[in-house]
Amino acid sequence: MSSSLLSVENVTVTYRRPGLGKLIATNDVSFELERGQVLGLVGESGCGKSTLARAICGLETPTSGRIRFDGTTVRRLKNRRRPRELMGIQMVFQNPYASLNPRRTVSSQIEDGLRAITGSARWTVAELLTEVELDRAAGEKFPHEFSGGQRQRIAIARAIAAGPELLIGDEPIASLDASLQSKIALLMRRLALESDAALLFISHDLAVVRVVADSIAVMERGRIVERGPVAEIWNDPQEPYTQKLLAAIPAVDGMGRLPG
Repeated sequence: MSSSLLSVENVTVTYRRPGLGKLIATNDVSFELERGQVLGLVGESGCGKSTLARAICGLETPTSGRIRFDGTTVRRLKNRRRPRELMGIQMVFQNPYASLNPRRTVSSQIEDGLRAITGSARWTVAELLTEVELDRAAGEKFPHEFSGGQRQRIAIARAIAAGPELLIGDEPIASLDASLQSKIALLMRRLALESDAALLFISHDLAVVRVVADSIAVMERGRIVERGPVAEIWNDPQEPYTQKLLAAIPAVDGMGRLPG
């Protein structure tokens, strides 16, 4: 039996589409993740990345295979309520409104996360706002009073407040300006590692993943086709699909970046 913090074992998720047959969203996916590790999961839109993230969080049910978190099998949430033993998994979505209540103040929502921690909380609301580079007075405002980048930082603060052992970013920078993307990604990495958590960072952007991750898993059509340390994948990609993703990264001259 694996002792990893997160163990994804041969996970397949399929959907039945009326009149269209079966859609295989993830296909026999396996990997492990330890505390203190940052794994970047990359691939084009529709390759199954988000479906896999939702399965890890209990928002989807695998058709086959098993997901274990800290020794506990992850099962689909009932009424979107997370069992206490799985409170250590927190997700930051692409759209921060998916995890923020527009009718409640920022402070009250971060406090929800702090109350989820058993024992003494590591942070205060004011400290978390400072950590994500927001003024302490921001706690008394509502999500609509902030820019997209600021809302995403609030969502990260709320996730970190719960003291996660596993932090998942599901395309958390896709809707942000290019100038903010690396900054938000590195913020997630720093806060996760300072908390001795693992980070699963999901993105279609290999250039950003290169900055934030220690290792990369490349996903194509529901399968992980290549995985390895960042430098290895970046400098010597073996799979044609990985080479295609790298070649599509804009270089300074506006042309694609060729591997090697």
